[in-house]
Formats: sequence, C-alpha cells, structure tokens
Amino acid sequence: MYNSVLVSFTSQADYVRSPFMLFPKRIVTDSYYIVFESRALFTGMWVTLRITLLGVMYNMLLTVLMAYSFNKVFPGKKIIMYLIFFTMYFDGGLIPFYMLIRDMGLMDTLACMILPTGISIMYMTVIRKYFAAIPDELSESAKIDGASELTILFRIIMPLAMPMVVTFTLYYAVDRWNEWWYGMLFVKSAFRQPLQYVLRGIIMATGQQAMSSSLMDAGIIPYAEGVKMASVVITMTPIMCVYPFLQKYFVKGLAIGAVKG
Repeated sequence: MYNSVLVSFTSQADYVRSPFMLFPKRIVTDSYYIVFESRALFTGMWVTLRITLLGVMYNMLLTVLMAYSFNKVFPGKKIIMYLIFFTMYFDGGLIPFYMLIRDMGLMDTLACMILPTGISIMYMTVIRKYFAAIPDELSESAKIDGASELTILFRIIMPLAMPMVVTFTLYYAVDRWNEWWYGMLFVKSAFRQPLQYVLRGIIMATGQQAMSSSLMDAGIIPYAEGVKMASVVITMTPIMCVYPFLQKYFVKGLAIGAVKG
C-alpha cells in the first residue's frame, strides 16, 4: 500500500529506475491530474456513493431481519435454511441472470447494481448466531410489556448487537464501494457507471489514445502504472477515512465473531 502511494506521486522516469522505492526522489502529481481530468470520475463517484448508501441500508435491513427471524421457530424452517445455503454454492448462471435483470426492466438503472445482491448468507449466519446468544429473557420480558417483534429487534436486540452490526455494515460498505461487475454487465450509459468501472476505463485508455490538449499544454506524459496507483489511492481513501470512526466496534465485532465461530 505504501509503495502504491509512492508510485502514484512518482514520474515515469523515476519509476522505471526504481519500481519499488522507500522514499520518492521528487513528488509529481501528473497521475492525479490525468485521473481528475476526466469528468466521468466525479459522475462515477456520485453513482458509487449512492450505491453504497442505498445498498448498505438495503443489505443490512434484509440481513438483520432474516437473522432475527431464523432464530424463531416456524414451520418449514430447516427446509428454507437448506435452500438458502444451497445458493451459496450454486446459482443459475450468468445468462439466466442477465435475462432476469432484462425482463425485470432493471437494465441501465441504478437499481441493477443494488437489488441483485440483497443478503450475504455468511454475514447473516454470523449475525444470527450472535442474536441467538442474547438471553431470551430480554425478549420475553418485552413481550409481557406488549412489545412487538420489530420493537424487540430494533430497541432491544440491535443495541446489544451494535458491534456486530457495525462490523458487517463496514463489510457491506466495502463491497458496495468496490462495485463494478454489475455496472459492466448491465449499465450502458456513461452517466450511470460506478467509480471502479470508470477508473478501469481511465487506466485502459492511458497510453493507448492520443493525449488531450490540456495534458499536452501541461507537458504531462501519462504512464499506466502511475495512473493505476493514483486510481487505487482515490478508491481506498473514502473507506479509510470512515474506518477510524468505526474501529472500536469493528475490533470488538471481529473478536466476538471469532469466539462465536
């Protein structure tokens, strides 16, 4: 990671002499100039930000509801659980999936990058086990006071499970922030492409097309490795800025998950 940051601030000549370095000989921001020159970058960042915010709320709502419900006793519970776990190992294939998205009218929309991935079965299983470890007496006393299942979940269970919930919220956020696969498959409009896919296009275009007039005027010669590392830094910076605020929950959630696992 440290070397990636250094390469992003290094000129092509210095990189050729020393691809792996401990300290830069001189700091050059040409790679960042190339990346930020594309207007599509800011459009892609806005698209990815919406995907992350809406997607994480969507993921956590479904995951928490399923984790809580499967700690209850109801007819057909084992069969449904087996069917859910079956999807972890087998799917219908890419072509049927593409046809499903097309027939649902989700092509070239923001929803095609949010709705298909609703629940991570692995995440749901860990959260379900944590919910199961919370004493039943808390739920029973709340029921005696007239609380509904949703009230028990969101006002009693969730506050007690906050370290685990925050941990998997961060996991989902990273997954959503790195979304590009569905964008490549289903999105045709340049104004709806996620950030990762936009950066991929910038990297692929570097060195393969004629330089723009602004780059020529600035005397900047693009090289693929520097642009690639600048894209990596731009991609990981927002998530790294969020992590310190969630670190105490994250560390506690990992420790709990290790014990429960």
